[in-house]
Amino acid sequence: MNPRPLYDIKKSSPAEEYFMRVLAVCIVLITHSFLAATAAAEEPSDQTATVTCDFADDKEITVQYNTSVMSDKDQPRNGRVWLPAGSPLTLFTQVPLILNHVELAVGAYSMYIIPNKKDWTLVVSRNVTDPKKYDEKQDLVRAPMEIGGVDSPPKRLQVSFAHIAPRQCSIRVYYETTGAFVEFNEK
Repeated sequence: MNPRPLYDIKKSSPAEEYFMRVLAVCIVLITHSFLAATAAAEEPSDQTATVTCDFADDKEITVQYNTSVMSDKDQPRNGRVWLPAGSPLTLFTQVPLILNHVELAVGAYSMYIIPNKKDWTLVVSRNVTDPKKYDEKQDLVRAPMEIGGVDSPPKRLQVSFAHIAPRQCSIRVYYETTGAFVEFNEK
């Protein structure tokens, strides 16, 4: 007596085999696309730049900023707080600083820019928890920036530091035809 199998295996037709192969390929492609999108969302943006200035005592200040192409709503407006590419600049300092006669302790800060036709202002804020929402009550210092024209304008926001003395770094902000700068002094 032959035992009866638990299930019967039927031979598939060529059309059924083709359908199963197509279905398997689709599942693999969809899974691959989903995993690639998830991995890309978790990776830090390659649109972030970092600039650093070292003081004579090997302490440094660092600024991170977004270099994305700006939409029309991200463009600077005279007299209004500007968030380049929708984000403020972020300042990290390992040493107490003096900006416009105000001391900034060691730590992290958000920086905003207020452009005008004849002058720009750098605003340093203690708000780092939700920096995309500017709150004037969080301002620590506002510093006037010197401005000038740029011979070869950058296509995106560009920030740099100039080490101009052992205890002094000048932040340089370039956008379109304007360059603005102000000095940070080590306390």
